[in-house]
Amino acid sequence: MAMTATGRRIRKRKLKAEINVVPYIDVMLVLLIIFMVTAPLLNLGVDVKLPQVAAATVEQPKQQVVVQVADDGALSLIQRDEHGATSKLALEEEALIDRVRAFRAANPALVVFVAGDGAARYDTVLAILQRLRTDAGVEKATLLTSAPEPTRP
Repeated sequence: MAMTATGRRIRKRKLKAEINVVPYIDVMLVLLIIFMVTAPLLNLGVDVKLPQVAAATVEQPKQQVVVQVADDGALSLIQRDEHGATSKLALEEEALIDRVRAFRAANPALVVFVAGDGAARYDTVLAILQRLRTDAGVEKATLLTSAPEPTRP
């Protein structure tokens, strides 16, 4: 050990292998607050125009049941029998589900088409489609589409 002129020993300091993380935590918390404040202000919505496609045609069953969803959410049941006669009936949602359930009991292979208006809310149309599958027990419930209009050159 080294000695000074007065006879005292000089102590050598040991190096510390520690990192003080407190300043890093402070910076992280400030960044977290900034992201929490700015995230709700971001506009994540995008205007989307869904494409029109020519879908494959489906074999038309003799007995058809069409659930029509109007732009205001009103429901109608359109039924076409084997003879080609059609009837349209405006119903509430529960009555419509009950009637389709009765049709399904009479014909287990019943196909139900859901015709949603272009201005109808998407979630309303999907909710009716889901209720037809779960509550009415319809295995073949699908959306009804129309072919796109041809474009002029």
